Amino acid sequence: MGAANGMYGHILVSGEDALATTIINELKSAGASVVKLCDRELASAAIADAAAVVCAGDDDATNLEIALLARKANPRVRVVARLANDILRSAMAADNGPGAILNVADLVAPAIVEACLAHAVHPFEAAGVKFVVWGAETPHDATLRELYGDLAPVAVIGGENSPNRDEVMVCPGRDVSVCGGDWAAMIGTADEMAARSITFPQPSRIRARRPWLRRVRDAVRTIRDDVNPAFFPLSAAGLVLLIGSTVLLRFSYQRPPGMTWLDALYFSAETITTVGYGDVSFVQQPTWLRVFSVVLMFVGMATTAVLIAFIADLLLSRRFVHTAGRRRARYLRNHIIVVGLSALGIRVVRDLTAAGHDVAVIEHDESNRFLAAAAELDAPVVFGDATLRETLESAHVERARAVAVLTGDDMVNIEIGIVLREMLGFREGPERNRWLDVPIVLRVYDRALGLAVAQRFDFENVRSTVELAAPWFIGAAMGLQVLGTFSVGQLCFMIGAMHVDAGSELDGLRMSEMSTQTRVIAVARPNAPVELHPRRDAQLKAGDTAYLVGPYRELLSTLRKGQPSQAPAALITAAQRDRW
Repeated sequence: MGAANGMYGHILVSGEDALATTIINELKSAGASVVKLCDRELASAAIADAAAVVCAGDDDATNLEIALLARKANPRVRVVARLANDILRSAMAADNGPGAILNVADLVAPAIVEACLAHAVHPFEAAGVKFVVWGAETPHDATLRELYGDLAPVAVIGGENSPNRDEVMVCPGRDVSVCGGDWAAMIGTADEMAARSITFPQPSRIRARRPWLRRVRDAVRTIRDDVNPAFFPLSAAGLVLLIGSTVLLRFSYQRPPGMTWLDALYFSAETITTVGYGDVSFVQQPTWLRVFSVVLMFVGMATTAVLIAFIADLLLSRRFVHTAGRRRARYLRNHIIVVGLSALGIRVVRDLTAAGHDVAVIEHDESNRFLAAAAELDAPVVFGDATLRETLESAHVERARAVAVLTGDDMVNIEIGIVLREMLGFREGPERNRWLDVPIVLRVYDRALGLAVAQRFDFENVRSTVELAAPWFIGAAMGLQVLGTFSVGQLCFMIGAMHVDAGSELDGLRMSEMSTQTRVIAVARPNAPVELHPRRDAQLKAGDTAYLVGPYRELLSTLRKGQPSQAPAALITAAQRDRW
């Protein structure tokens, strides 16, 4: 068959990191023929016969070059490119054709934000209907139907009272019995959730900048704390000198009809700053007043010079920039700390501030390119090494409501997480164990490492960049529509739309015959209303669009079955593979 018309054409994948490796492995597991690109050179024969080209490396320039060459060589091929640069991504997405242009930060940030805010709900839209995934501890022993009625179960995690503690049951039936304290994730429409008094976060507008009075107050506090300690007594001495000279000249200067208070103030300032004399002088004054003017000029010149030096040091030195964030963070309460100002970090900061939360950032690089964006969002930046307790204390972890550790180094993130666990962990005595109250969200790139860290160190909110982003790339490469991803515990779920083609494995299949680890939440048929929560005896037919939820590996396998069965394309020769 033609590679552009089916799923059996090979898929070219470029990239050397964990995301590209995961995409290759998952595509192979889904039955696709995959060829790894070892360099930027694309063979025309490979492109002509390819179903898709996936540019998944971490270098925007390489991804952009491969994507452009692939689109030029074959306008029909699905091009799936990873681009972190917003300008490049927008330009490519505007006329990309089949495929998708994706930003890992955009795909991962919503899961990070939900974990920071401890939201037990995940809203999304499918078939024009608003759905919500909602999770909570079960109040007592019962079946899911008795507890939640017609809401559809997505997953159940065994609690302390369960014989299967910490085990995840995926897409169980409504008649499954659960124990009190188990965690149940349910899915339903927004109206069904509202009928059960379950609320979920609504899309929020960008938060307005801080009120001007608060900005002035923060600036005054920063200047007060950062200026040289000698500045204030010296300023007071200068003020006393100015006032004393004004009073003396008001009553002692001999000039008919005498000096007014304003004239005396003006003449004193003119003398202290040594900018005079033109209009008024001490030439015709008594000797003692002229001697006083000499002393006033020398003292004023010295005082003015030192004050200017202090101000210049404050405004021009990096110390002011370095400590400004620490000073502002000192007055934050119930804020969220984001460690690492990367593309993902600034996206998380933007989403959190848009939701109305105060955010403080910890960053080690004082020339980070996202500092201007953080300043625009009014997020104070604390510079320092976040693996040190002193840096975390400067951001006032003890008053934070959540910490998101998002640096680009997995080992650094794990180390910071361990330090935070020690800082917030249980202590003997009356101090409260904040470890149980403050979500610590760790970005760990590799999924296997993330699971191991979560189990070993008891982290509940480890989020794998690869696991959250890979389904989007895989789905786009296979010609499938991915609507979203979310996490239940440490397991990643995907929401997808599947078009049932005539002659496919799903054409005529009953819901009860589908995989037990996927759940159909809606079916859209031409010229018919959307069917929500279809019954298990309902059949899928050619032309239907089914909306499913499940673990992404199982869901991708199910989604692929909706396409027509055709003979595989000719195998690629070993010589071709070596050349590519």
